[in-house]
Amino acid sequence: MPSPLPDKIYFKIGEVSEIVGVEPYVLRYWETEFDLLKPSKAPSRHRLYKKKDVELLLDIKRLLYSEGFTIEGARKKLKETKKEEKNQLKLPLADQKYRSALVKIKKDLVSLRKLLS
Repeated sequence: MPSPLPDKIYFKIGEVSEIVGVEPYVLRYWETEFDLLKPSKAPSRHRLYKKKDVELLLDIKRLLYSEGFTIEGARKKLKETKKEEKNQLKLPLADQKYRSALVKIKKDLVSLRKLLS
């Protein structure tokens, strides 16, 4: 399991390059290919990556290098994943007990449907 990211707000491109394990020019290229990746820029025009940017870069690297996706395929996969996350039911912490009850009801209904088939 990869080590957790350092507890920082912003990362410079050199730091991100070491964390992700690719050269800085690769990060700049991916920035042109993936609309979801938008690092901030300092007044000095240096790129400043947030944790979510670094996590996205790690996902991009996994899709391209480990899972064998093309750039276009990785782009589609990331957009699908983001869309799924938006569509998931987001419940406040206080409502988690209701979520577990709903999960149990769903399991019971699936079992009942199997019995009736």
